[in-house]
Amino acid sequence: MATSLRCPLFVPATRAGLIPKAQASGADSVIVDLEDAVAMDRKDEARDALAAFLANDPEARVIVRINAADSGELDADLALCEGHAGIAGIMSPKAESRGALERVARLGKPVWPLLETPAGVLALESLTRVAGVEQFAFGALDFAFEANLTPDSDGGRAVLDYARHQLLMHSHAAGLMPPLESVYPDFKSPERLHAIALRARDMGFGGMLCIHPAQIETVRTAFSPSEDELGWAQRVMDASRRNSGAFQVDGQMVDAPVLARAQRILALN
Repeated sequence: MATSLRCPLFVPATRAGLIPKAQASGADSVIVDLEDAVAMDRKDEARDALAAFLANDPEARVIVRINAADSGELDADLALCEGHAGIAGIMSPKAESRGALERVARLGKPVWPLLETPAGVLALESLTRVAGVEQFAFGALDFAFEANLTPDSDGGRAVLDYARHQLLMHSHAAGLMPPLESVYPDFKSPERLHAIALRARDMGFGGMLCIHPAQIETVRTAFSPSEDELGWAQRVMDASRRNSGAFQVDGQMVDAPVLARAQRILALN
């Protein structure tokens, strides 16, 4: 797969029949969830349901969120991922150990680790260097629980933002694609979702995890350049063809970093 995700959508593996609908929702990828969306006593059922779906639709391509390394389910999850070409990537939760992440990466499929614990933040320098890792994602809900944060408080948000900052800096330093922002659980509040997604974009995140099809368009819009941004970027590029070195556009100086930003904006369209 080896591509940056912008608005991937989760689907529980126990409801594999929803995968075609999720694929048609506008999401740029479907993440079939074997972890949080599946009760412990239904893990085998979930793997069987996904295997049956992939056998019946050999053209399908999905990412699978496996269970954590200490769950007791990892061996079975990895065997499923290894045995199906339709599983084009793996999302690995609670990434904390380089060794555990390397075990997942040994399957030779792109890996999207989830940063969900304080231990994961402290291990980021080594985790981002694991060969096969494509793009990290942030799991704010799990992180808040693990760090004993008070939800929706100024203090809690400050610690969550610290984790976001670390994830952004380490991802960039390792040459990875910008990470994905955490899910927003209220899928009936598009205005709030848009504000959260836009803030994440402005921080440097590359996209956002979605839990409902109704969130896809809002997230895609937030992480796409606006008409004003596209117009500015095109004017910069047009002017660059008429000038060398530094020049002016809209009364502002344009040099190499500004030109690179314009190119990036146009590439995101």
